Amino acid sequence: MTQPEPTTSTATALTARRLRQVLIVLCGTEITSWGVLYYAFPVLAPHIHHDTGWPLPALTAGLSISQLVAAALGIPLGRLLDRHGPRAIMTTASVIAAPALAAVAYAPTLGWFLAAWIAVGAAMAGTLYPPAFAALTRWYGPDRVKALTALTLIGGLASTVFAPLTAALADHLSWRGVYLTLAAALAAITIPAHLFGLRLPWPTPPSHEPHQPAPADTSPTRIARSRPFLTLTAVLTLAAFTVYAVVVNQVPLLTARGLTPTLAAWALGLGGLGQVAGRLGYQRLVAHSSVRTRTIAILAAAAATTLLLGLIPGPAALLIAGAILAGTARGVFTLLQATAISDRWGTRHYGRLNGLLSAPTTLAAATAPAAGAALATLLGGYPAVFLALGALTVLATIAAATTTPTSR
Repeated sequence: MTQPEPTTSTATALTARRLRQVLIVLCGTEITSWGVLYYAFPVLAPHIHHDTGWPLPALTAGLSISQLVAAALGIPLGRLLDRHGPRAIMTTASVIAAPALAAVAYAPTLGWFLAAWIAVGAAMAGTLYPPAFAALTRWYGPDRVKALTALTLIGGLASTVFAPLTAALADHLSWRGVYLTLAAALAAITIPAHLFGLRLPWPTPPSHEPHQPAPADTSPTRIARSRPFLTLTAVLTLAAFTVYAVVVNQVPLLTARGLTPTLAAWALGLGGLGQVAGRLGYQRLVAHSSVRTRTIAILAAAAATTLLLGLIPGPAALLIAGAILAGTARGVFTLLQATAISDRWGTRHYGRLNGLLSAPTTLAAATAPAAGAALATLLGGYPAVFLALGALTVLATIAAATTTPTSR
């Protein structure tokens, strides 16, 4: 049965002021959720290792487990988002997050520690980008690119804010105390924000976007089984694997090229500025390109910057410039992922289809750091890894030409 069109009262409720309030709420909760659930861990991992003696690779497996759980739960949550909106899902996930982090903090054994990250993954599924992207895509409609750009710009500051904050707390508290403090802050900020700040009515989406031709198929099941969707999933998964492997393995590559660890860390940080620049330019790119053209262009940029880092031996200034360009490609790739579904099939089934799309890309992001290090051993160094990753993304770029569905 077709859902009714939005009523006048629903349309009136979606005023510019209330939409801005929702965007502000999600910007605040995303920077907090990413900062506490994800970026605090790299800072605390050495402290956990020193205090407990648990191996660092095993500790890192906890974060990977959480991302795998988030990817698996993203599929059913996507269907719920389409039907009911983000308020109940994101509020519930925020409620889960605090005791999940407390379980991490109180873990007496490594097994307990790893099991607690399963619960953290459940919280991630309902608090990180996918549900926030679904919310803004539906509420903002044709203006979603502007809202998604603002969200990812603010969300991109999570590491900038929470990495030093976590380090400062670790100077005065044990790692267990830091996690308990961050869990309390997360609960205090995100639970009321999601509960009271996401009360906009959930509108019925149009069958297709007014400025887009209607897709030939509108059934979410048939779309998910179609060649364009399956190819798009494969393309973005390969690209995500490259993008996240480059982020984590960039510092060892640069130090192997002769940069000091401090200078390599600065290069990675400047790549974050490039990421912001890429996201700022995405709306203009959307205005002047087709879906197929910008998908190919963004993936080609990711491939080129990865190959560049693998090929150039120096000097330091050129390597840092390459890191900034890689950050720019990474920043715009995030928005490409966020808009991939709505640009091709509209917003009606965004939550469900984006959940299916996000599962393998999240899996790629979770395995990329360890896989990059393993490939460095297998291929004889990080330059060869970057060349292999660049070649992989070239293949994804070629396949991207076939990810646009036919229209009727």
